[in-house]
Amino acid sequence: MLRVGLGFDAHRFTENHLGFNAHYASEGASREPLVLMGIRFPDSPRLEGHSDADVMSHALMDALLGAAGLGDIGHYFPSNAAEYKGSKSMDLLAKVVDLLAEKGFKVHNVDVCLIGESPKISSRIPEMKSSASAVLKISTDRINIKATTTDNMGFTGRGEGLAAQAVATLSSE
Repeated sequence: MLRVGLGFDAHRFTENHLGFNAHYASEGASREPLVLMGIRFPDSPRLEGHSDADVMSHALMDALLGAAGLGDIGHYFPSNAAEYKGSKSMDLLAKVVDLLAEKGFKVHNVDVCLIGESPKISSRIPEMKSSASAVLKISTDRINIKATTTDNMGFTGRGEGLAAQAVATLSSE
């Protein structure tokens, strides 16, 4: 049997990199680079979050958990839990994949879309797919990663942050 799940996540940048007023940035915000699907983007500011704020892997975790009927990442990795402070999201994704296996599910395929004006990820997609493949335990041809803009509309268009959507299909054993 196949099951489908949908995930969404959004995070604000620690600093606004498109030149708009960054009054929302946290004091003492980290100068660590942006992380997307486990890949570092050193020329882009980091997203705010309890973990590494990898918005794409967070959306993917929600899609996977949703497909299995297991809730969302906030249930498993609460943002107020000290043990997840600074966690690598791909490590959390690996825990989700292990949980799915315990429940008799395998990842069949995934599709993840980054929403934002910057960074442009097209040249890094092969790396991102490889990173996801290693954690999801599926081949890269079952992983689709893409990006779109909002044509300068909304918080992503103003450079305040990034969002991501993901769809995941699981098969049960």
